[in-house]
Amino acid sequence: MNRFRTRRLLLALTAASGLLLTACTAGEDTGDAGKAADRPGYGAGEPAPAHGDEDGTSERDDAREDPDHLSTFALDVDTASYDYARRTLAEGRLPDPSTVRPEEFVNSFRQDYPRPDGDGFTVTVDGARTDDEDWSLVRVGLATRTTGGSGERPPAALTFVLDVSGSMAEPGRLDLAKESLSVMTDRLRDDDSVALVTFSDEAETVLPMTRLDGDRDEIQDTIDDLEVQDSTNLGAGVETGYETAVEGLREGATNRVVLVSDALANTGDTDAGTILEKIAGERREHGITLFGVGVGSDYGDALMERLADRGDGHTVYVSDEDEAREVFCEQLPRHVDLTARDAKAQVAFDPETVQDFRLIGYDNRRVADEDFRDDRVDGGEVGPGHTVTALYAVRTAPGAEGHLATATVRWLDPATRAPHEETGDLEADALDDSVWSAGRGLRTTATAAYFADALSHHGPPVPGAPHLGELAGHADDLADRTQDEDLRRLAEAIDTARRLT
Repeated sequence: MNRFRTRRLLLALTAASGLLLTACTAGEDTGDAGKAADRPGYGAGEPAPAHGDEDGTSERDDAREDPDHLSTFALDVDTASYDYARRTLAEGRLPDPSTVRPEEFVNSFRQDYPRPDGDGFTVTVDGARTDDEDWSLVRVGLATRTTGGSGERPPAALTFVLDVSGSMAEPGRLDLAKESLSVMTDRLRDDDSVALVTFSDEAETVLPMTRLDGDRDEIQDTIDDLEVQDSTNLGAGVETGYETAVEGLREGATNRVVLVSDALANTGDTDAGTILEKIAGERREHGITLFGVGVGSDYGDALMERLADRGDGHTVYVSDEDEAREVFCEQLPRHVDLTARDAKAQVAFDPETVQDFRLIGYDNRRVADEDFRDDRVDGGEVGPGHTVTALYAVRTAPGAEGHLATATVRWLDPATRAPHEETGDLEADALDDSVWSAGRGLRTTATAAYFADALSHHGPPVPGAPHLGELAGHADDLADRTQDEDLRRLAEAIDTARRLT
């Protein structure tokens, strides 16, 4: 990593309007994506200008960036790991540690970060001290604009790729997928289009791209006729799905592939890299991204995550009808619509006040520091209504005062691919005295991260981590104070894990 001096950034280019889409609700471009003046002479891979005056000057200008004080990662809004862990715990089993990704636990909960007026992000940086001396948790929060009304978006062209293999016969798999598709079809607009590809040992386009207007009955009949067949050739399904999406490509519409599967591939290509290489041209030329919806008690979590990451998309997991309805009619619009492409974050910790730090999670999303401004390097795709949270364990110098960190997010406008940046800062005196007396959002983030850390057994424990019994108490208290059902379910999952261990 390169040595980095913290400083305030100015945007390189002005914002442009983004590409909008929703399925059951919709978004609207309401304004400027960036919030700073032009900054010429700023190339890919260069460090950010110094934290200081608007002309880039700073009292730190005679220093070089510290190789141990930068952290860079691609944004990720996946939540499948947390939902799958909750299902596994409800069945009386601890999740496989390899399926536990802390960032997906953290990003499963609503946050109250300020929202931007237009496309792009706001950046919020806060933190609190832990029970471990000199260690704090620092939270970097990013938020996109909220969604708008359903009539305020371009039409959608969605290609659903549905697993009908033998493993999908289990209750809560194909039946759940069919019900979800049926509900979503009822709620799509007349000018939207859907296509349907099924796969077992082979893949088949059972419905080409079809406009909803006047054809809802045909689409519903096609969904009703779906039946379980043989083995799982997921590679053929994804390849045929993209071919169908390209054949039905609609100019002026948002074109997406939605994969619904337990991802237990056992026939044909079973490697994410090989599968996606076959459709790389369609992804690059047409910008078609992949949204993965996982189902089933036995679930190919690792394969689905790699497919979504390499396919510039996201994953969620559903285990019952309520979750499926939420995904297809609330979450799917936010995952499918885009307000930012190839979004990356870089956090610069001040070497004068920070002695050590560790990013919690994002293991599969790390980016080389010098690639932060190389827009050829993939980042994450983010839509309206999203928040993205990253949590760091930070050891401050004894008695540290002054600046701690600057967080910068960089993204490309989805329509013009013009780059934009926004920043946020944190001072040492802004740290709360304790994680457990901090605001609701930071306490929720800490609880989710500590829970994931306890389940994953990966690396040294997060500083200040309580034992599961104590963590369950903190979670229960948080749920009681907020009366939030999502936090109540988190508290119950932690208590179940406590009993199982």
